[in-house]
Amino acid sequence: MEGGAYGAGKAGGAFDPHTLLRQPHTILRVVSWLFSIVVFGSIVNEGYLNSPSEGKEFCIYNRNPNACSYGVAVGVLAFLTCLLYLALDVYFPQISSVKDRKKAVLSDIGVSAFWAFLWFVGFCYLANQWQVSKPKDNPLNEGTDAARAAIAFSFFSIFTWGPLDETRLVLHL
Repeated sequence: MEGGAYGAGKAGGAFDPHTLLRQPHTILRVVSWLFSIVVFGSIVNEGYLNSPSEGKEFCIYNRNPNACSYGVAVGVLAFLTCLLYLALDVYFPQISSVKDRKKAVLSDIGVSAFWAFLWFVGFCYLANQWQVSKPKDNPLNEGTDAARAAIAFSFFSIFTWGPLDETRLVLHL
């Protein structure tokens, strides 16, 4: 096995940004980060409509505030998780302890699988609530593109978080 357990043979080297940016898990993490921005940004910007008759705003997804809240929460937390693990990717080459490297790799695998699951749930939930939305609630079709974008990028996020665990495992075992 080249490089020792969890890539420990490569530990202690100088930080090389070119190597970091060429790694598949770094690319996938940046794409996941961008997708999370699209999801929560779409919902925050155009996911709520004002009702002229009621005088209050409501969620574009079937008037269900939980759907908007879930999309925003998952998007923001995924954004922060991506930043955390990007920082870990930068720091990872300096970790010389095999135990610590193992913990970092295994936590990355577990967190990536967990987020792929949360995005799958989010996609199903938002798509379902969008499907049962009533046209009379939004006669001018305001925010429909943003709502569809949040659903689409929730779906795409499943496939950016899912492979993160495999690429990390293959690269460091």
